[in-house]
Amino acid sequence: MGFARHRSHGTHGSYGVAALTTGFIPPHGGYKTLLSHQKAEIVYDATVYFCERFIDRRSRTRDQMVQAARSGKQNIIEGSMASATSKETEIKLTNVARASLEELLADYQDFLRVRGSRLWEKDSEEALYVRKLGRAPHRSQGSHGTHATYETYRPLIETRPPDVVANIIICLIHQANYLLDRQIRQLEHAFLNEGGLRERMTRARLDERKKVRR
Repeated sequence: MGFARHRSHGTHGSYGVAALTTGFIPPHGGYKTLLSHQKAEIVYDATVYFCERFIDRRSRTRDQMVQAARSGKQNIIEGSMASATSKETEIKLTNVARASLEELLADYQDFLRVRGSRLWEKDSEEALYVRKLGRAPHRSQGSHGTHATYETYRPLIETRPPDVVANIIICLIHQANYLLDRQIRQLEHAFLNEGGLRERMTRARLDERKKVRR
């Protein structure tokens, strides 16, 4: 789907999962370089705009959509920060982020369905165009490289009718979910192979004892 790697100066792999180090506290907190976080942040910014413009202020759905978008973004951050001491917590929070974005996806799909609007097919011309925007090189101020931000999609999101904007954000949520699914699988693989903090501490103690005996 065109999701390129985005490395963070050697501390994270392609989806932000830290490699095993000689110590027992792994690199952590590099969420800004995670592709999943970058995409979830775009979804959040777009949802805030969408709700401000198209959803009645008195509607409960408005608050629920913004909260679901925020939960998707924030739980990626919290999971990344927790990864130093608990891989289990990192996996759990990343799954919460995934579930929050799935809830948000359903809200956008409901928005289209109750209005009788068309939901873009995965490989429709419009959906392919949105995906192409995400693959194009972009310069993000203050970032470690080039990646899409809300500014990439602003000209579309802030000028198109509500059914088009909803479909654009649906495309972005699918991209974020794809990245989170990959990230979760890699986290699970790393946990099975490396264990959590307790296992790391045990290995570190054993390694230190071997050094003393030499």
